[in-house]
Amino acid sequence: MSFIQTGSLDYTELASLQTLPTEERFAKGPVAILECVQEIPCNPCEASCQFGAIQIGEPITNLPSLLSERCVGCGVCVSRCPGLAIVIVNKIYSKTTATVAFPYEYYPVPETGDIREAVNRKGEVLCRGRIIKVSNPASYDHTPVVTIEIPKKFADEVRSIKRILV
Repeated sequence: MSFIQTGSLDYTELASLQTLPTEERFAKGPVAILECVQEIPCNPCEASCQFGAIQIGEPITNLPSLLSERCVGCGVCVSRCPGLAIVIVNKIYSKTTATVAFPYEYYPVPETGDIREAVNRKGEVLCRGRIIKVSNPASYDHTPVVTIEIPKKFADEVRSIKRILV
């Protein structure tokens, strides 16, 4: 079944629709993963990248493509994507852990140091992780970017955290 039928991508489907960073690129540090797979008129990611790492071109309905050699993993694109379809993955955070930075538009917003359940694209819990950063400057327009440290083996699948309902 495809994501059209299930509502969520698996990594193989994503790789068939987007150019993902190579392991050599991951070895250089944080890099964006574009999970935008629908041809809609949208380009805030391209406009926000001061390094020219994201390209859409004409027509504006093209899927964005990442020039990973230009990406520095700054994360500005993460907060600018209205589809919440970009994450930053750092597979070299430590010998045993990676980080994933993702947009988080729920309350309560987690706090640095919190231990939370990390989930995949379907919302299934994969592991526990530690929140190492929460960024929410005014320029992010109320879209906090949360960075979680997780076991390295989950870096390709973790995309958010389980919500705490209050």
